[in-house]
Amino acid sequence: MKINALVAAQAIQPLRAGQVEIRDLQANDVMIEVLYCGVCHSDLHMARNEWGVSRYPLVPGHEIVGRVAAVGDNVTQFTVGQTVGVAVMVDACGQCHFCQQQEEQYCEVDFTPTYNGIDKYTGASTFGGYAGEVITDQNFVVSLPDNLALNAVAPLLCAGVTVWSPLRHFNFKAGDRVGVVALGGLGHMAVKLASRGHFIYHLT
Repeated sequence: MKINALVAAQAIQPLRAGQVEIRDLQANDVMIEVLYCGVCHSDLHMARNEWGVSRYPLVPGHEIVGRVAAVGDNVTQFTVGQTVGVAVMVDACGQCHFCQQQEEQYCEVDFTPTYNGIDKYTGASTFGGYAGEVITDQNFVVSLPDNLALNAVAPLLCAGVTVWSPLRHFNFKAGDRVGVVALGGLGHMAVKLASRGHFIYHLT
C-alpha cells in the first residue's frame, strides 16, 4: 500500500512530501497511524548519507508515537485504537541466542531497522516515522499510558532508552554517582532520568 511521507530522494536534497510503498499487513504485524515522531540527529546523518549506507528513497524517523490502526491475525498484545510507540527496530530473527535473551540489537541474523533496513518479507527498504503510517512486528511495539503528553514521549524511544538502559543494566541506586559527558540530546535526558530516579549525578 502507498502512504504519505517526507522522503529523502538523495543526500543533497531536502526532504519532500511524497509517497512510498509499504508491505501488506502480515500475521504478526501492527500498523500504526503516526501521531508524533522525534527528530534524532541519526535521521539527519542518514538523510545526508553521512555514514555511507543510505539507500534512496529514504524516510527517516525512529522515535515514533501513534495509534494502532490495524493488527495481523496472530497479534495478541495490541488492539486497534491503542496508543503505542516504536523505536529503532521493527523486526529480528527471534530465534538466535541474543533474540532469546531479549537483546535483539545483537541479533546474529541481523535485526531490521525501522528505516533504511531490508524488509524480510519483501526485500525492499523499510520506511520510518516521517510518514502517515508504519508497519512493525508486534514484538517491537510498546504500549503507552494515555495520561502522557505524547509529543514529549517520542524522544524517550531513542535518547531516553539509550541512557536509561545503562542505569538499569548497572543497577544504579540512590546515592550512586552518575557521570554524564556533555549535555546534548542524550546528556540532558540522562540527568533528568537520574535525578527523577533519585540518583546523585555528577557532570564531567
